[in-house]
Amino acid sequence: MAEEVDKAVPNGIAPPPLDLPYPDSPETITDNLLKLTELASNPRHKFLAKALITHLHQFVKETSLTTDEWMTAIQFLTRVGQICTPVRQEFILLSDTLGVSALVDAINNPPVNGATESSVLGPFFTDDAPDVQNGESIASEGKGDYLYVEGQVLSTDGTPVADAVIETWETDAKGFYDNQYKSRDHPECRGRLRSDKDGRFNYRAVVPVAYPIPGDGPVGDMLVQLNRHNMRPNHLHLMITAPGYNTLVTAFYPDGDEYLSSDAVFGVKKSLVVSLEDVNDEAEARKRGFAKGASFKLLKRDIILMPEAEAQKAREAFAQEQAKNAPV
Repeated sequence: MAEEVDKAVPNGIAPPPLDLPYPDSPETITDNLLKLTELASNPRHKFLAKALITHLHQFVKETSLTTDEWMTAIQFLTRVGQICTPVRQEFILLSDTLGVSALVDAINNPPVNGATESSVLGPFFTDDAPDVQNGESIASEGKGDYLYVEGQVLSTDGTPVADAVIETWETDAKGFYDNQYKSRDHPECRGRLRSDKDGRFNYRAVVPVAYPIPGDGPVGDMLVQLNRHNMRPNHLHLMITAPGYNTLVTAFYPDGDEYLSSDAVFGVKKSLVVSLEDVNDEAEARKRGFAKGASFKLLKRDIILMPEAEAQKAREAFAQEQAKNAPV
């Protein structure tokens, strides 16, 4: 704050050695800023800044943005920041609903050699998931209909990946993640487990349900203004890490959901849509650790990880292809 220092302090950077004309026209404003961007020492930072400035200024010019509209945008972004908390990330939600998260995900995780495709992380991941053993449950009793998840973590060449860390999280039957409850005092419907020596994993969960992304903030208001629904199809999140492999953030989407093709955050890929098997056998239910009833859903799906070197080559090839068509 100003009253805490004796004098306002500059950042120590001298005036640029550039002959910049006075910004008396829209074109000069953009030109001057692009010239100043050339002073950046980091080539990647320079490239990103020039592209951002070029497209942002072009948007303002193409739309003849009014002062009121500009102020509305400033106030909107201010509200997005103000509603964020350690367990609620409205900026990620904004990125998700504008398709930016899905686009960044697609660019950075191009599908290669049959590897499991990625999906958006979403705003509800937390790092406090409890450790669970294979066969145990990530959800307390009464959180939803029973679901059993099983599969094997493999490399793209078919080699089992042992000791891979699998983070998984989902909503309860009411359509809420645990960190949406104000009374949250422990993690729920989320867990962290490891694949066994053969790469296999299995755990109990609940059948996910379709749910609305938060509509009580500025992103929810934006969707209403755009006449867009705020629903996500039912899904189960997973994040898999293993030494030497590209970290995979993905999700499985049970088929038949009415929102699969119009997901509010553009997260669904066709290869991630799965079928759930109906099991109605009390002996099988008890064998898998379910406490009540005789029926449950079974999700069987292997996870194929891409070696990091292979993933890096794919990203570089994609970046080179896109650079050919870059406007700046």
